[in-house]
Amino acid sequence: MIKIYALVIFSLTISAAFAQNFTLRGQVKDTNGEAVPFASVYVKNTTIGTSANLDGRYVLRLNKGTLTLVYKAVGYKPQENILNLDGDVSLNVSLTPESYTLANVTIRANAEDPAYAIMRKAIKARKKHLEEVKAYSCNVYIKGVQKLVGAPKKFMGTDIRKTFDLDSNRKGIIYLSESESKFNFKRPDQIHEEMISSRISGRDNGFSFNKASDLVINFYNNYLLENTLSSRGFISPLADNALFYYYYKYLGETTEDGVVIHKIQVIPRRENDPAFRGVIYIMEDSWRIYDTDLFLTKSAGINFIDTLNIKQSFTKVKDVYMPTTINFQFNGKVLGFKFAGYYVGVSSNYDLHPNFPKNFFSGEILKITELVNKKDSAYWRANRPIPLTTDEQKDYIKKDSISRLKQSKVYLDSVERDNNKFSVWKLLWNGYRINDRYDKKSYSFDPLLRSVFYNTVEGFVVKYGVTYGKSFENNVNYSIRPEFRYGFANQKLTGSLTGNYFYDPLKRASVGGSFGNGIFDLNNLGSMTLLGNSINGLFYERNYSKFYYKRFANIYTSRELANGLQGYLSADYSNNETMVNHSDFTILDRKNLEFTSNNPFTPAQETPLFPHYQSFSALANLTYTIGQKYITRPDGKFYTRSKYPRISLTYKKGFKNVLSSDVDYDFVKAEISQDRIGLGLWGYTSFLVGTGKFLNNNSLYYLDYKHFAGNISTIFPPDLRKFQYLDFYQFSTKEQYFEAHLEHNFAGFFINKIPLLRKLKLEEFIGGGYLSSPEKRNYKEFYFGFQRFIFRASYGFAYDGNKKISQGFRLSYGF
Repeated sequence: MIKIYALVIFSLTISAAFAQNFTLRGQVKDTNGEAVPFASVYVKNTTIGTSANLDGRYVLRLNKGTLTLVYKAVGYKPQENILNLDGDVSLNVSLTPESYTLANVTIRANAEDPAYAIMRKAIKARKKHLEEVKAYSCNVYIKGVQKLVGAPKKFMGTDIRKTFDLDSNRKGIIYLSESESKFNFKRPDQIHEEMISSRISGRDNGFSFNKASDLVINFYNNYLLENTLSSRGFISPLADNALFYYYYKYLGETTEDGVVIHKIQVIPRRENDPAFRGVIYIMEDSWRIYDTDLFLTKSAGINFIDTLNIKQSFTKVKDVYMPTTINFQFNGKVLGFKFAGYYVGVSSNYDLHPNFPKNFFSGEILKITELVNKKDSAYWRANRPIPLTTDEQKDYIKKDSISRLKQSKVYLDSVERDNNKFSVWKLLWNGYRINDRYDKKSYSFDPLLRSVFYNTVEGFVVKYGVTYGKSFENNVNYSIRPEFRYGFANQKLTGSLTGNYFYDPLKRASVGGSFGNGIFDLNNLGSMTLLGNSINGLFYERNYSKFYYKRFANIYTSRELANGLQGYLSADYSNNETMVNHSDFTILDRKNLEFTSNNPFTPAQETPLFPHYQSFSALANLTYTIGQKYITRPDGKFYTRSKYPRISLTYKKGFKNVLSSDVDYDFVKAEISQDRIGLGLWGYTSFLVGTGKFLNNNSLYYLDYKHFAGNISTIFPPDLRKFQYLDFYQFSTKEQYFEAHLEHNFAGFFINKIPLLRKLKLEEFIGGGYLSSPEKRNYKEFYFGFQRFIFRASYGFAYDGNKKISQGFRLSYGF
């Protein structure tokens, strides 16, 4: 009986094998013989299909039998071909440009364009079509290509042609990737994708960055691409408020399968509105989207690229229409580099009534296993739904042929000999790095110019370190860093050794520690940067930062306890001493100005801020991000930006008499925060609210107080937690506190309406901070300003109660 079952199964397997694998290939051209890029080719009344490539060539693997093929492209009349498939076939097709007629439409002078009536109906049906598909699953193939079409010969001393392996005109493909995935969706926003296969040109062991959810763009939503190419997103031509942002022009109608299709041009009402331009196709009666051919340009406020073209093609699946092909084409120029490229996605085999198991949507939006990149070129030749262009074939052949060579010790050693060449310039500005990619280890030497600074406690200082790093399979790694510091005025040499071991990337787990002695800021959140404090001391006779000396040892561990929940434990021993000024050197001696003492509370004289004491403490922290989404890869678990807040709980205890410790305290704090809460056209908001209390403060000193991130410098690195006008040291507390920070970025909502200023693409922002503690009962500050990329300029006011205590400009840089 078992043999009979085995024979039946074997027969069925053989039958299934012979029933498939016939290949249909060809090229789609227009009536002038020009290729039609990315035309859709699919079996009628199914979602079995593919897309042509950039040259119009396609390939489709089908079962034996008689079937009807549909060839479709935006702007062309669909063509059906009946095919009796009983072997491999080549079929070239010529598509006729769609003829849209105005015969059934009467357009009168001064009358409203008939497109408005159609779009009002489409807008009214928007929410219905948005929500009609509650869930689905499908197969998705993605190909991404990025090219340099022009580049400078060198950039920051680097030979661009050699670095990117370009041709003699410095042109060529710099990224080519393909992937296959199973994509699952459930309303309102639950996603789970599992990558089946992945290939990157020239990287046998690489994992594609393609993500099907990145290609999901639904024009039934009011806003699109928010917090991606623009901070505030772009308004859909079908948005509820679209009539305030778009003109519509009726271009004609045609009939396909008995359905009237209206072709409508969409035009932004104002040149710089965050709106699309191009053509959208709407179906009569159902008022659905049939196709899109829409553009975003620099005038709409996109960042990083100049033009983005989005083409979508929909196919009927049962009673609804689902996107089967989507194509993003882009180009731009930055720092002398001209680039272009595209991402094309083909969705097939839709299931509109999937039976998802319980807890299927767990927060993991993309899963990539170790087997994903093990498929060889033969697999891709047999399964790739979109043929490669000639340039893409050459890129694969060229880069794959040398990929193994590039992993060999001989090749890597030769490359590293070139890359590891020593130069004084490197050591001065960027630091010197010695890489050994074959053994996966490196030595990084700090840049010299950033290692020299000045303060009044130590005088001129040299602080230098070297970091050794070693990597293993799947991103497991460790690092060791020795560092020394010498002050020429106080003639004190200190040193430390720090180490970290990242041992479980999938659990985001690490352990580490450090020991030694060193000079540290009195405020554990920091005050000024070393460079900023040096400039103020040498040129303005201001010594804002205050320091102390400690011998120390600490250990810590961090690990994900559950999705979105990170735990952290640490233990710290320190032997702490006050310090005094040893230098009053300044390049520009300012009249009526003198350096203050190293005690921020007695600026006119040096007095000890605290006695010489020892401390042993332990800290526990839990941080939970609500609704955390993540990507799982063999080399780690990667969090994505959450739409919900992050909550942090901290408990710290000082232990009396442990290792001769002099401290005895218990401190708790709680914080809730969130970055970039999208508010559509109004930009985005970020906030942080925190409160804490010393439950026990029997014995503690200034270093153990709760400190706050202050600032009194005109130029500073931005941080939402940082007060922009608060003294670094005066208002630290050993009791309780409450603080709040709020900032809103309008993302150009107002500036974009001013003709001359909008060309600068500035983003306006407002913000404020609040602090209440026994030392500072009712501190408030407010500011407003403008931002462009990483640079910000603002003006603000600070109040102690109702009394204004400070105001001024602030400049900041960085993320």
